[in-house]
Amino acid sequence: MKIAQIAPLAERCPPSLYGGTERIVSYLTEELVRQGHEVTLFASGDSATRAELVPCCDMALRHAGAGDHLPYYVMMLDRVMAAATRFDVLHFHIDMLQFPLLRRLPVRALTTLHGRLDLPELRTFYTHFRQFPLVSVSDAQRAPMPPVNWVGTVHHGIPATVLDYCANPAGDYLAFLGRISPEKRPDHAIEVAERAGLPLKMAAKVDRIDRAYWQKVIRPLVAAHPNVEYVGEIDESAKSAFLGNARALLFPIAWPEPFGLVMIEAMACGTPVIAFACGSVPEVIEAGVSGYVVHSVDEAVAAVDNVARLPRAGVRAAFEARFTAERMARDYVRIYLGLPDPGDAGEAHGEAGGLALA
Repeated sequence: MKIAQIAPLAERCPPSLYGGTERIVSYLTEELVRQGHEVTLFASGDSATRAELVPCCDMALRHAGAGDHLPYYVMMLDRVMAAATRFDVLHFHIDMLQFPLLRRLPVRALTTLHGRLDLPELRTFYTHFRQFPLVSVSDAQRAPMPPVNWVGTVHHGIPATVLDYCANPAGDYLAFLGRISPEKRPDHAIEVAERAGLPLKMAAKVDRIDRAYWQKVIRPLVAAHPNVEYVGEIDESAKSAFLGNARALLFPIAWPEPFGLVMIEAMACGTPVIAFACGSVPEVIEAGVSGYVVHSVDEAVAAVDNVARLPRAGVRAAFEARFTAERMARDYVRIYLGLPDPGDAGEAHGEAGGLALA
């Protein structure tokens, strides 16, 4: 197939540091190429890919210091429209700017929604554009949505070799990886580690919007707990050692997480996950196999002892069975092949449901 992947421009594909959506788009693109498809990636110009790259800005907008990202997305959509007839399918990963154009696209198109969908404005938006094919990254992500044209749920996947399996971890610490933000509850991670009597290593970025939270809440907690080490934002090459040498990954979220890529990254290293039961967590973690799903700090503290008894080979096997990029790409190709002809898309009024792929 001739496939266009339209990526966000905030980070390169793949990101040099933090960046979940761009990382998944990169993994999907490279695996589709490996499987023999002809893929074109619309992304930032500093992206690295074996696909044909159409640069839509010189470098990732987060690192270029661009104040307003909108002009770059409008120019990107203009490039996509100009080249649309080259492709069998257009796969959008950029939220909503493309929707007014979908009725005019002469080829099949779908959109994967990567973010939270519980904001009130989104219900009005997706009601208006309810006929166009959508993919969710977890079944839980769909819960707040009106009836729309879901054509599948595709759980994320990562390459089987991108992170190293660690059968015998060198450290005995708990890991926190992601963002420092209130919804990620790094304060709960610190409390769990303190009460469990284990060191906590925190590898996380601080976005501009979360700097006040870092300065006023989390940084003083780190300073007050000698067992806590904040190591900052790490790149992909450091993840295997960081995750693989931990007793467990703490994922103490307090928001409707659409997927939570770090959970399967830990699983790829053989490291079990202790995660709070929000959003996609119960879909991703198999209790007693790849970790534990908990509902409180007390339960998380109790789980710290239990995860030490989980076979790390079983955690890795759970990853290989469900969360590889190869599986993810196969699932998307099945959806691509089942999309309606472009002429039907403008008149169809899809209903919630669709093929669940995971």
